[in-house]
Amino acid sequence: MAQAKEATCVIRGENNQVVFRDKCNFNQYGGNGSFWIEAKSGLIYGRESISVYITSPGVAEVSGLTTGGISSRWGTARRSQSDRACWVGVGFTICAY
Repeated sequence: MAQAKEATCVIRGENNQVVFRDKCNFNQYGGNGSFWIEAKSGLIYGRESISVYITSPGVAEVSGLTTGGISSRWGTARRSQSDRACWVGVGFTICAY
């Protein structure tokens, strides 16, 4: 696995409200653009990490790992046409710059 890179992560929740904006570790895996992020300062929106797993071009499954080690499925997201660093799902947007 490649070494994590520092990025700025922005997560928006309901009503497009920013719920997290901070430096994060950005880790790619799978060779298809899939990635996971973790906050450099601790939790990222109440999760230890959030993964964006590419299932087909422009489509991903998003989940978060809770502090109890449970994977919580957020749902399907599509790559934003206006900001290619972002993935948009129902009630959330995840961006890594």
